[in-house]
Amino acid sequence: MELNELLIRIATGFLVLFILTRILGRKEISQMTFFNFVSAIAIGSIAANLVVSSNLSIRNGILALIGWTIFTLLMDFIDIKSKKGRMVVTGSPVIVIKEGKLVDKALRTSRLDLDSLNAMLRQQKIFSIADVDYAIFETNGKLSVQRKENKNTVTKLDLNIPSKSKIYPIPTEVISDGIILTNNLDKLNLDINWVKQQLKQFGVNSISDVLFAQIQTDGTLFIDKKE
Repeated sequence: MELNELLIRIATGFLVLFILTRILGRKEISQMTFFNFVSAIAIGSIAANLVVSSNLSIRNGILALIGWTIFTLLMDFIDIKSKKGRMVVTGSPVIVIKEGKLVDKALRTSRLDLDSLNAMLRQQKIFSIADVDYAIFETNGKLSVQRKENKNTVTKLDLNIPSKSKIYPIPTEVISDGIILTNNLDKLNLDINWVKQQLKQFGVNSISDVLFAQIQTDGTLFIDKKE
């Protein structure tokens, strides 16, 4: 490979990769799922071949990068627009600690061993599983933790603030992208009629007008309407 060709490949690869990463957006880094991870590696590998491999023409290398980016954007579009598609593309969060107890089946399904779980807890300055009320293994590989009330750094009891009555153990999503999540309602012994009555109090007449709704631990409903 001549020096001039190498310089052209370097400049072309850098420019195309820069443009495509800007198009893909920050999600590839900030919310990297397994698919995002594989996609990023593939795009980087194609870009590297474009620069150093004389067997790959510049045209074909650029087309390969653009094609892979289009497929990645398509999967992101499905992830945003379809609840079922999101389950297929990114999976769903898994509760690995529930009400202070380890969920063995969830740990096995997630292939998460206790050493890894304890390491992830320590990263959040929690050194004992006994301090955890709920822990959820997210689709991006991170662990979200809700401490037990008496293990918080500063509790309402310390500040003499009366706490709200706790009806449910954790906040539960009941509407996502205008779709009612009946399974979550069943777990809370609630039905669609209850949700509709709550929505009317907020001046919302249709579930499809709601982007996100979540029942809080005190039984109130948080609503975020579509723009």
